[in-house]
Amino acid sequence: MPEATFPRALTALALLAVDPGLGGLALRARAGPVRDGFTQALALLGPLRRLHPGISDDTLFGGLDLSGTLSAGRVVQAQGLLAQPGPLVLAMAERCTPHLAARLALVLDQGTGHCLIALDEGAEPDEGLPAALTERLAFSVDLTDSALGDVTGPAWDAAEVAAARALLPAVAAPPDMVGQSVALAARLGIDSARATLFTLRAARALAALDGRDCATPDDLATAAALTLAHRATIIPQDDAPAPDDDPPPPPPPEEPDPDNLILPEELLLEAVKALLPDDLLARLAARKARAGRGNGTGAARKGNRRGRPLPSRPGSPGNGQRIDIVATLRAAAPWQTIRRTAQPDRAGLLIRTADLRIRRFEERSDRLLIFVVDASGSAALARLGEAKGAVELLLAQAYARRDHVALIAFRGTAAELLLPPTRSLVQTKRRLAALPGGGGTPLAAALVAAMHQADQARRHGLTPTVALLTDGRANIALDGRADRPQAAADAQRLARALRATGVDALVIDTGNRPEPQLRDLALTMAAPYLPLPRADARRLAASVAAALDD
Repeated sequence: MPEATFPRALTALALLAVDPGLGGLALRARAGPVRDGFTQALALLGPLRRLHPGISDDTLFGGLDLSGTLSAGRVVQAQGLLAQPGPLVLAMAERCTPHLAARLALVLDQGTGHCLIALDEGAEPDEGLPAALTERLAFSVDLTDSALGDVTGPAWDAAEVAAARALLPAVAAPPDMVGQSVALAARLGIDSARATLFTLRAARALAALDGRDCATPDDLATAAALTLAHRATIIPQDDAPAPDDDPPPPPPPEEPDPDNLILPEELLLEAVKALLPDDLLARLAARKARAGRGNGTGAARKGNRRGRPLPSRPGSPGNGQRIDIVATLRAAAPWQTIRRTAQPDRAGLLIRTADLRIRRFEERSDRLLIFVVDASGSAALARLGEAKGAVELLLAQAYARRDHVALIAFRGTAAELLLPPTRSLVQTKRRLAALPGGGGTPLAAALVAAMHQADQARRHGLTPTVALLTDGRANIALDGRADRPQAAADAQRLARALRATGVDALVIDTGNRPEPQLRDLALTMAAPYLPLPRADARRLAASVAAALDD
C-alpha cells in the first residue's frame, strides 16, 4: 500500500545504518518534498559522499595530484572519495553507466564499509540502475505514489542506531531461519544467494535495533518483505492439497518450544506477496525483452571530436586526433626527477613520446523507430484500433526523447511507407489516423520494406530499431500470391536476412491468442517476442516502451 511505503523506506535506511554490509538502497522518487523528506533522514548513515553518473575514476579512487607533483618535484597522490568507508549517495542513478556500475559493484563486494543510496528519478517503469548494481543492494523502494502526508520522521534516532550497531556482532540467527530463507527465495523464483544472505542480515539488524541478541520469526518476516519482494520473478501460487479419499488423521499438537519458534512458510510468503508490485508480470516481460539489447536510444560510437569524454589512451597526434594535455602531463610528471638527473642541462618539463595521450569521446547516434503495423483483415478492427492507439502513445514518447519515427503499414499484397523518418508528431498522428484496414497479410513484404528503411537510416547515421505489430497470420507470399505455406517460408527467409543485418527488432503479437508461427519468426530474427492478448492501447504502449528503452 502507498501509505506504508515511506515508513518501509525509513526502516530499510535504519537497517542499512546498523549494518552497511547490506549494500545499500535503490530509491525511486521524482524530485520533490517526498524525496526531500527521505533525504533528510540520510543523516542516520553519517557523513555522506555524493556521486554523479559522470564521475571519473580519479575522483573515485584517487590518482596523481598533478599540481602537487610538479611543485614538489616528487610523486604526490590525491585521495579519492572511496579512500574512507562511509555512505555514498548517487544522484540521477537511472543514468548510471555500466562503467560506473562495475566500479561501484567492486567497491561493495570488497566489504570495506561503504554503502550506496541510489536516487533514481526515472520515469519509465523499468528504467533504472544496471542489474549488476541492483543485485548488490539489499533494498529497493518506490516512493512515486507516496503523498506528502505520508512523510514521517525516522523511528530511531542516532543514539539507538549506534547502540544497535555495537550490539549487532552478538546477535544470532537460529539455524532454521537459513532454510526458511532459502525455501522462500525459491518459491519467489529468486536464484541469487546474495538475496538470502541479505534477508538474514536484515533480520539480525532488526533484532539489534530492538535490543535483542537473537532474531525472531517476526524479524525474518519483515526482513524477507524488504529484501525479497522486489526481486521476485514469479508470483507464488498456493499449494493445493491432493485429494485423498481417506486422509490420515492429523498429528497430535506439539508444545511449542519458546527457544526455537518457526514461523509457518505460508505466513512468510504472505508477508512478501503483500509487497509484490501489481504490474510484476509486465515488468518481467519488459525486462526479458530488453535483456542483451545494446543499442538502446542509439549506438555508441567512438570519436575524438565530441560526445561524452572517455579515458584517454597513449598515441601520437595525427589524422585529426587531439592531445589530452592534462593526461599527458599526468603521465610525464612522475618521471621528471629522473629525467632532470639524466639531462641536467634541460629546463622545464621533459616530455617523451610515450607520455602523449590522445583525447577520446563517445557519442550516440539518434535512434529511428520503424513501426511496422499490420493493417490486414486478420487483424480485427478492435485490435487495429488498439495498435493505432499504442503507436500514437509511443510516438509521443519518442517525440519527447527526440527520436525519429517512421511508419510502414502492410495489407493486401504489399507494404507501404506511410511516413518517412520524421520528428513531426502532428504529421505522424495524421498519417496514422488515416491507416485503413482489410485485405491479406503480406508479412514478407513488410520485412522487406523494414530492411530497406533500416539500411537507409544507417546511411544517414541513425540507429534503426524495428517494432513489428501483427497477429502473425501471414497468407500473402512475397510475389503477391495467396499461398499461406509460401508466405510463412518467405517470412522466415527474410527474418534471417534482417537478423544478418544486425538491426534490432521487437515482435509484438497483437492477436487474441499467442501465435506459434510469430514466436518462431521472432526467434529467427533474434528479437524479443511480446504476446499481449487482451491488452488495451496504454498497456501495449507501456510494455513496448519498456522493451525499447535502455
